[in-house]
Amino acid sequence: MRKRNKTIRCAVVGYGGAFNMGRGHANWINQVPGMETVAACDLDKARLKVAEQELPGIRTYSSLTRLLKDPEVDLCVIITPHNLHAKQAIQCANAGKHVVVEKPMCITAAEATRMINAAKKHKVTLTVFHNRRHDGDFMAMRNLIQKGTIGDVFQIETGGGGYGHPGKWWRADKRISGGAFYDWGAHIVDWCLHLIPGKMESVTGVFQKRVWKDVTNEDHILALIRFANGATAEIQMSNLAAAPRPRWRILGTKGAILDEGGGKSFKVFGSMDGIRATAEVRHYESDWDAYYKNLGAHLLKGAPLEVTPESARRVIAVIEAAEKSWKSGKAEKVPFE
Repeated sequence: MRKRNKTIRCAVVGYGGAFNMGRGHANWINQVPGMETVAACDLDKARLKVAEQELPGIRTYSSLTRLLKDPEVDLCVIITPHNLHAKQAIQCANAGKHVVVEKPMCITAAEATRMINAAKKHKVTLTVFHNRRHDGDFMAMRNLIQKGTIGDVFQIETGGGGYGHPGKWWRADKRISGGAFYDWGAHIVDWCLHLIPGKMESVTGVFQKRVWKDVTNEDHILALIRFANGATAEIQMSNLAAAPRPRWRILGTKGAILDEGGGKSFKVFGSMDGIRATAEVRHYESDWDAYYKNLGAHLLKGAPLEVTPESARRVIAVIEAAEKSWKSGKAEKVPFE
């Protein structure tokens, strides 16, 4: 770990145009006192020109190797296709740079472990951009659950998607993306593991490939996580779901939460003086800035790191186990539990 109480100089690795995440990360970083975006790296020189226009004064590199030789860079933010995350994160850690990796952390739990070991060896911080822990709907639901409003949670049903072609780009290419479970699914698995924080017992997966033959990702995924306390979380990710389902249906021993999605509130079912009642609870305000605020506090002041690499590895382990279960036809154990 570098000395504290200094500016953390950051570089964005991958300034691609999709969702303009390079600029997004740079701006989030620049809002944190003691952190500053000083460089960008991309193979596409046209994107580097965009970076220079959007972030005046930054240095640009078309090679990660060249960037890592820059002594004025302390931290690298990796925003590249999923299959590059592990290799590039290890490369950055070996160069003595702190590392932020866009979700998903990587493709396999073994890759995640190599990333963690590299960061520990070189005494740098490794974390994953699970900023969606600060989504307003999730924070409001987690708060109610932690207060015991609906009792002990024993079943979660959630997911995302709809019916439609997934698009012909790298996120629909299984070799690059890892599969249809790795994109939004990484956020959803992370949410579930925080709503039921106990040890996982096993994962069962069912993957469907039926319609979109011109892309290599799966069309539909269903994963069931079984926890040691008997609770379950069912996650569906789909491009074949012609009928909608609730965004969240969470059952507890004293009540339930139902969020149909698309609104600014969810319903809570419970009881008051023995009478069954329903309440409407508004989502909190989302606070994505909180991710880099925590990282800055960790690097500069020694505050606890919110998104530890080990917690991000659990997400990858679930996704990987789901596909392994689909192939084996049986529930699979989750490593590192």
